[in-house]
Amino acid sequence: MAAEFLVMLYEYSPLFYITVISVCFIITVVVVLGWFGFDVPVILRSSDETESITPVPEKKMVQVTNPFALEMGSTAGTVIEGLSLRPYCLEDCVLSCFWGCGVQALQMALQSHQRGPRLGTPELFQDALDFRYHHCQSFNIQKEEREECFTQMPPDLGVSDFGLLPRDRYPLVAVLTLANPETRDNYNIVTSVTVLHVPDDKYRLSGRILFQYLLTAQGNMYDLKPLFMSADTSSMSRTTEPSTSTQGVGSQLEGPDEKVEESESEGEWPDTQGRDCVVCQNAPINRVLLPCRHACVCDGCVHCFQHCPICRAYVFESFSLSNRTSHDEEKDLMED
Repeated sequence: MAAEFLVMLYEYSPLFYITVISVCFIITVVVVLGWFGFDVPVILRSSDETESITPVPEKKMVQVTNPFALEMGSTAGTVIEGLSLRPYCLEDCVLSCFWGCGVQALQMALQSHQRGPRLGTPELFQDALDFRYHHCQSFNIQKEEREECFTQMPPDLGVSDFGLLPRDRYPLVAVLTLANPETRDNYNIVTSVTVLHVPDDKYRLSGRILFQYLLTAQGNMYDLKPLFMSADTSSMSRTTEPSTSTQGVGSQLEGPDEKVEESESEGEWPDTQGRDCVVCQNAPINRVLLPCRHACVCDGCVHCFQHCPICRAYVFESFSLSNRTSHDEEKDLMED
């Protein structure tokens, strides 16, 4: 029956016959692709259609002043040769270097901070470690001083490595605490704990910072994480100066799994200045996407997609690097 109909249609009008066959073919292809789960690309032709995309939720933010900063210095040696650390603090501080610190001992010390007492002094932190380390060396750091501190394990200990992987000791744990009791009440963050890898005879991976934890006066612990930017000349690593974090870590968050992203004080991040959004190439970068932590878009473009334009990871939420005027507010001001 269908064949007779097609023959009659072709005899009536060949052009109309070809048109009907083409339309049926296109509809069949679309149905088949949709049935098997293939994405059919859709071109958004107007701004009204782009507004239908679900906006990325904005993470709640709170301003927290971090008085500590620590990075590896120019002398990056080995366990035998030692290495230099470059601290920078807003107040007078004490840098305590624990060589060969037990992994379990450090985790128990961090947990004890949440239960009390708060580990706000070098002595309390040393007692919390239960002396399960090979060597401890302390330095008095003056306010806003940028000098490097060279730390080394004594050769008479005879320790040249910490065994094969997996290890039960960290090569080096650096702890920064405020030196003066009167300044401890001025900051919410009272202790900075940095876990470093130092090359030795058994594991020659280059020295680097593995983890950084911030301990607060309320007994909370936050994991300090780096941000990533699309840049040609510099990569986003841990900041070299104390900062004011504005990522959402409200006071209701507790436990060792919370994370703090780094940004500069006064709501400005110097590395983002002069760098344009990777989407519109017009507005400055001001949004960090989570959980991938890519800082690559402006306030206006963050609402136009649900996947990171750098790594294509799904974006669950975002937060701003500075309190700049949003894209919509700027548009309203121009219209007024």
